[in-house]
Amino acid sequence: PVPAPPEVAAKNYLLIDFASGKVLAEKNADEQIEPASITKLMTAYVVYKEMDEGRLNMDDMVDISEKAWRMGGSRMYLEVNSSVSVHDLLKGLIIQSGNDASVALAEHIAGTEATFVQLMNQYAKELGMDNTNFENCTGWPDDKHLTTARDIAKLASAIIREFPEKYSWHSEKEYTYKSAGWIAYFTY
Repeated sequence: PVPAPPEVAAKNYLLIDFASGKVLAEKNADEQIEPASITKLMTAYVVYKEMDEGRLNMDDMVDISEKAWRMGGSRMYLEVNSSVSVHDLLKGLIIQSGNDASVALAEHIAGTEATFVQLMNQYAKELGMDNTNFENCTGWPDDKHLTTARDIAKLASAIIREFPEKYSWHSEKEYTYKSAGWIAYFTY
């Protein structure tokens, strides 16, 4: 006998076994929804791909634009016209869900957030995320910024499979960022 699937307090979800790909439980897994900050999984994936291709290193310094500095929502409180390492920005992106870190990385990699979003959508297509469309790298609300639980499961599986050394960062719950005389301590 197989136990009943767990009760999950969510409108949409998909629970799969990573090793076999077998679906263990699901609810509205193909319904398009706004992904909010789950978007940052794809932002991180693109950053990982750039590092894997040798076009980006953890110690590269990223200039913080006014656009990144002005981002609302979750932030790591970057200072405009400062330079921050890719390592610190990734920690701020993953642990703090920093919108400013997301935009700074996007601009550094692709020149503009809009061009970076094209990369996000290209990788989504390559991963078979057929019901996903990204409009930004942060998850900021937009009627056309949509995905599904099934597509997010494909992305999460790709991160685990392709970048196992980065996977543990997604379970970290705290990070301290020091900049220009102040310290930001992030907990999740």
